[in-house]
Amino acid sequence: MSLILERERRGFRIGGWRLRALSAVVIVALALAGALTADDAAISAAEKAQVEDAVSKFMAASHAPGVSAAIVENGQLVWSEGFGMADLENSVPATSRTLYRLGSVSKPLTATAALQLWERGKIDLDAPVQKYCPTFPQKEWPITTRELLGHLGGIRHYKSDSQDDPEIGNTKHFDSLADGIKFFANDPLIAKPGTKFHYSTMGYTLVGCAIEGASGEKFVDYIRENVFLPAGMTGTQADNLTSIIHYRTRYYSKNKSGAVVNADLLDSSYKIPGGGLISSADDMARFEIAILNDTLIKRATRDITWTPQKTADGLQSGYALGWGTSTRDGIFEAGHGGSQQGTSTAIRVAPEKRDGVVVLVNMDEVDAGELAGQLLKFVLAAPPASKN
Repeated sequence: MSLILERERRGFRIGGWRLRALSAVVIVALALAGALTADDAAISAAEKAQVEDAVSKFMAASHAPGVSAAIVENGQLVWSEGFGMADLENSVPATSRTLYRLGSVSKPLTATAALQLWERGKIDLDAPVQKYCPTFPQKEWPITTRELLGHLGGIRHYKSDSQDDPEIGNTKHFDSLADGIKFFANDPLIAKPGTKFHYSTMGYTLVGCAIEGASGEKFVDYIRENVFLPAGMTGTQADNLTSIIHYRTRYYSKNKSGAVVNADLLDSSYKIPGGGLISSADDMARFEIAILNDTLIKRATRDITWTPQKTADGLQSGYALGWGTSTRDGIFEAGHGGSQQGTSTAIRVAPEKRDGVVVLVNMDEVDAGELAGQLLKFVLAAPPASKN
């Protein structure tokens, strides 16, 4: 998603305060100077300068309060930093450990859990999803977990983009995925499964329910024990609105006048598998490493995960099982983006090079994917000597 951002001639607003353009430059410069680094021993000075310049320009243009980013090269975390503020009100800096809402970047994590169960013989991806999620009613046609993972299941997405829509601006806490399914359980399918690509976060709630039925565990317990912990993702968890969660960022938006304000309230407990997880740049880099190093699923399974799905008439959707795919300059890439109240996120990996990037931003409606693409381009162009 590309956005054209209007700039005031004399500056912009944060929390109601007008800052002159010169002050904005100083803020970004201070953020860069005070950024906290996880491990930059293996990144070259030239590459680091490119990355920091790109982040600086991104923050100046978007007015994002905080950004955390990470770089994976040759299957290793070589650099991660936080820039700007995780909490403007209390002057808390963003770091590589700051936890952000992942939004739809939750989907590759959920897909990994599902493919892991398939690999272990505990779930049949081509069986009707009701075999594992009996709370979802039968429809005119059967729907499989594979179709849901590839957004071919005929399940609708949100009804609107309005905060007033109870699905978009939900503030009620749900204790189970079954309760979240009630939002769409009785709605008709938008198409016969397998015939049409239609992006659906709701469909991933069904995937989470299938994971629960196949594993015999709650979704959050299974994914923590079998994905997060084996990958070393110690901070990643469900975004519980009412819990005290250390290192969690505040969430921001821009209002119609361009002022940076607190984002609208959201309780994402009804859609955890498709958009309800929080994580850090460090943790998401570890996830990329685990995928690149075949820690969570086998190489053959990973290849299936990254194979774009086709509709019944043979048209390729460009979306695989939980990942978007593309080829740039002859190099295959897999990744995902996310957008939600107070957050914009993106991850990308180039498996042939064993490289990857993570970008997490604590503001909605900014193009984290564009920045991630820039960073991955720098990584792929880095001299081999800088990659060990």
